[in-house]
Amino acid sequence: MQIRTNTRLARRLFLDRDTELLRQQLFRFQPFLSRRKASTSLEEFDADTERLISRVFGESSELLQAYGYAKLGEAASLVNLPEEAQESGAQDIERESLQQRKRILESCLSTLEDIRNTRMTAGQVANYMSTEIRSVHIDATLKEVGNLLKKWKVGSLLVDDGRRYVGIITDTDLSRKGAARGLDPSSTTVSRCMAKPIMTIEDSEPMTAAVDLMKNSAIRHLGVTVDGTIMGVLSVADILRYYADLVPTLRDLAGLTPEGGETLGED
Repeated sequence: MQIRTNTRLARRLFLDRDTELLRQQLFRFQPFLSRRKASTSLEEFDADTERLISRVFGESSELLQAYGYAKLGEAASLVNLPEEAQESGAQDIERESLQQRKRILESCLSTLEDIRNTRMTAGQVANYMSTEIRSVHIDATLKEVGNLLKKWKVGSLLVDDGRRYVGIITDTDLSRKGAARGLDPSSTTVSRCMAKPIMTIEDSEPMTAAVDLMKNSAIRHLGVTVDGTIMGVLSVADILRYYADLVPTLRDLAGLTPEGGETLGED
């Protein structure tokens, strides 16, 4: 059974806000490290920080537990020590406890940055394109193209001249440029109906860029390049897969379950 995550880590649009809140909290912590006058007491700061970490990462997160250990580190270290040792070591222990708090806040920021980078990579063209390139020679007939489209169950073929890809031909091209014009599919070659040059996009580009390119160019297929070399194809079907992957995120942003009910236990 799939377990839904209700923490803010599952909510992409909260990343920027949560990151900024943690940065502000780290900034607020600087006076405690430099022994300057702070706008609040350390106890109040700790309480605010724990509430923030809990809201961002969840009440059972390791980061929240670690902050609690850092906060209690001074008291725990002084247990059962002689009075002289307590006095001489108290300041060093307090400084180390403050440094631990700082490191945990920095770890919180680093964790959010890792999540952001992972999600940016997940939304790239490289994760949705087909790396299996189907192609046909420029001198092949339209009939051969139709047979290959049916055989491979695809909507387009890249066109090559024996050395490189020079165009693309789709099922739409067969009907609009071939059949609609009364061209003989047994004798008409691909060169008469193919589209050129091939519209391409780099595999590192976001899927949103691919959507915009298809929309603005009124096409349904793109060649995908890696450092300028075509290494795959992106189709409308891949765009639909991308949007399908967004649905759970959008539901979570709306605070809804798949059935449309409200999510419980949220702020």
